Amino acid sequence: MHIEPTALPEVLIIEPTIHDDDRGYFFESFNARDFRQATGVEVAFVQDNRSGSRAGVLRGLHYQIERPQGKLVSVTAGATLNVAVDLRRSSPNFGRHVAVELDSARRRQLWIPPGFAHGFVARSEFAEVLYKTTDYWYPEHERSLLWNDPALGIDWGIAEPTLSGKDRDGKVLAEAESYG
Repeated sequence: MHIEPTALPEVLIIEPTIHDDDRGYFFESFNARDFRQATGVEVAFVQDNRSGSRAGVLRGLHYQIERPQGKLVSVTAGATLNVAVDLRRSSPNFGRHVAVELDSARRRQLWIPPGFAHGFVARSEFAEVLYKTTDYWYPEHERSLLWNDPALGIDWGIAEPTLSGKDRDGKVLAEAESYG
């Protein structure tokens, strides 16, 4: 496993060790001991989520204001652009974001710790995203940042994505609930 830092130090790109041969490939998609040794972060995942999206579908930017979730994100089919936004007011990086391409060919993963919003846009004809979370989903605590808030300055690479109602109605950073 190789860990690559991003512009937001807590958000990490994880490159698994892939064992390829003429039969195909094998890799550990998660190993708690190796993850802790490589990152210094101890996690306990409680829920796995999968979503499938057509090209141009944008999901996010989601977070839970109570019971925040850490997420280990991977793409099992296709390609996505994943964005994490720091929502911790005490952080020097509050309101900053990082964007990372994930695809099923490279098999990279993205660790997004609690305190960050996450969203992605499907870049391929179809994309399937799998993410492990450190807490359960609580719809009453879920919030959405507005995907195209000018204060965030995110380049999604798409002018008019397909959005859900809650994502279309997300809050701008200046009005959004955030963490201490």
